[in-house]
Amino acid sequence: MLTKEEKEKILKDVKSTGGEEAQVSLLTEKIKKLFSHLKKNPKDVHSKRGLLGMVNKRKKLLLYLKNKDEKRYKELLSKIGLKK
Repeated sequence: MLTKEEKEKILKDVKSTGGEEAQVSLLTEKIKKLFSHLKKNPKDVHSKRGLLGMVNKRKKLLLYLKNKDEKRYKELLSKIGLKK
């Protein structure tokens, strides 16, 4: 779970609150935290299922953004450090 300060910092970097970039950035941070949790607790099946759902949602948002505006898509990928 992200704290309020972490969310504010991410949204400040993205400079929007409800756009696709903000949603993808927040999901990426949640995925990173949950992934580190699963490294320590490999038998936590429920969290693993939640992680897969988050990854799928991020993938759909990125595809939508790529189809809508490829320039913003590429900037976002470089900003959050994803490879495509």
